[in-house]
Amino acid sequence: MDELELLKKDWQSKSSDFESFSDGDIYKMSHNKSSNIVKTLFYISIAELAFWIIVNAMPFVMSEELKSQLGELSQSWVYIGLNIINWGIILLFVYLLWKSHRAISVTDSVKQLMENILKTRKIIKYYVLFNLVVALISVPISIYFSIKQHPELSEVFSTASTGKLALIFFICLVFTGILLGVIWLIYKLIYGILIKRLNQNYRELKKLEV
Repeated sequence: MDELELLKKDWQSKSSDFESFSDGDIYKMSHNKSSNIVKTLFYISIAELAFWIIVNAMPFVMSEELKSQLGELSQSWVYIGLNIINWGIILLFVYLLWKSHRAISVTDSVKQLMENILKTRKIIKYYVLFNLVVALISVPISIYFSIKQHPELSEVFSTASTGKLALIFFICLVFTGILLGVIWLIYKLIYGILIKRLNQNYRELKKLEV
């Protein structure tokens, strides 16, 4: 018996030791993993909601001066409008993730599960984009109110030359860019890993459809 035949026999004996999985087994595993991932995303969104509630409440118990400044700021319709939109989107995001988890938990169709995974990915994508837009809008508004509430800063800006104003504007742009980059990295770290796993499940399910 030549070496090729020996290798074939050895391979056949080893391959029989491996456990084989049916399409139903693969679907069940992908289904459970997807459900657990969306459940984790939902818990993370709840933790984020609690975090922002604490962050917004802290200034009112830390400093009387800061409390009075925030009291003036909170009377602005811009501030009120942004807060209503922001909290509304966060609560909607939490609800949509909860709804996605419920949908995946009761899904018994490969096609439907794939559609639910795609919906979850879109929810996360739009939520991250929304937070980046909010940060982009909030930074100039915060700078404006800081200047307005501090006369010394208003005087500096009113007497500054064009070159100094351009430099200040550039620094604000850089600061805004860094802030947006940090926010993006945080969401990439928190949600990116879980979305990557959802994508892997989606690819596995797509093979079953072929």
